[in-house]
Amino acid sequence: MPSITMIVIGLAQVLVILVLAPLLTGIIRKTKARTQKRIGASVLQPYYDLLKLVRKDEIVSDQASWIFRACPWVNFAAMTTAAFFIPVFLVYTPFGLVGDLLLVVGLFALGRFFTMLAGLDVASSFGGLGSSREMMISALLEPALFLSIFVVAITYGGTNLSTLIGASSNASFLPHPQIIFAAIGLFIIILGETGRLPFDNPATHLELTMVHETMILEYSGKSLALMEWSQSIKQIILFTLMVNIFVPWGISSSVLLSSLAVGFLAFIGKISLFGIFVAFSESSVAKWRLFRIPDLIAIAIATSMIGIVLCYL
Repeated sequence: MPSITMIVIGLAQVLVILVLAPLLTGIIRKTKARTQKRIGASVLQPYYDLLKLVRKDEIVSDQASWIFRACPWVNFAAMTTAAFFIPVFLVYTPFGLVGDLLLVVGLFALGRFFTMLAGLDVASSFGGLGSSREMMISALLEPALFLSIFVVAITYGGTNLSTLIGASSNASFLPHPQIIFAAIGLFIIILGETGRLPFDNPATHLELTMVHETMILEYSGKSLALMEWSQSIKQIILFTLMVNIFVPWGISSSVLLSSLAVGFLAFIGKISLFGIFVAFSESSVAKWRLFRIPDLIAIAIATSMIGIVLCYL
């Protein structure tokens, strides 16, 4: 049974994810602006945007049903629940006893499912367009994601995140070359799951390029704030999985205050550097045509398959 101390640390890790999620979005936007020779908004701008949206009234279509109204809360609940199973600055989370990496993926799918339904629910042509595109992309991304998970699970012995990160922090890439291929596949999947280039452009409202934005175009006020915050939480969870599984350096393995402080600082540094790397990679590529997206996902599937083969060699 987890002690009170471990439960408090577990709640602190959840709080870190919820609080820092908009900051990571701000860092990525600021980095992209700098790479494009612009000043850009402050890294704290996503917090200001959320506060502004919370104060605004909502406008709801007369065609909307309970699905449209419930979708922001379902998304936020799903992403927050997923955060409980993610080790952040400590290799262990007490809530990992009731959920593993597969449950986290299932919660992502739940949020995506309701978002697609909400896009269709308001009888908007834009919403239907985005939901159709999201269905196609997610149907291809999920098998690729599971293949990457299987490579990591076979290598480190399970899908429990505390076990995975604990084992990876005591290992290196040299004895496990398949982990490198799983990391490549997961990186491509993260770009797709978070709606980033070359899959989607989160900074545009052009009809030909929108995917995620079209499904939330009818939201306003508090509902839009919840949708934006949920997307930021999903993004930081995926980034945390990437850095803690494949680059676990600095993560704490004990509950000593000094060790936890080092783990927290290491997490901030790694997640910021990875966000900057994603922003630079976005600035160096153009959005792919919709029907070329399966080619990119096929690369993720192929690299994960190579990792599975290497697991048994």
